[in-house]
Amino acid sequence: MGPLIHFVPRDNAVQHAEIRRMTMVEYDPKQQADEYRQLANKIVNNTNFVIPTPIEMEELEDLLMEFGIMEAEDETIVGQTAAELAAAAAA
Repeated sequence: MGPLIHFVPRDNAVQHAEIRRMTMVEYDPKQQADEYRQLANKIVNNTNFVIPTPIEMEELEDLLMEFGIMEAEDETIVGQTAAELAAAAAA
């Protein structure tokens, strides 16, 4: 994985803008829209030309946990259906 040039935090305002069929700049030109402006600026001014390579799901999950987007999961639930999870919870 190449260097991360910017982290865009998750904000529910994005969903509010999407529901209204608006861009973030139209919906709320501050906060989250500023994150996109910062990202665009970093892309435009980037001089570290690296061809990105895909990362494995485990690396993505580690990255999400690092930024507090996802909590560590109980990996025993991987591959279980909703019915299996409900049966296990009822037991």
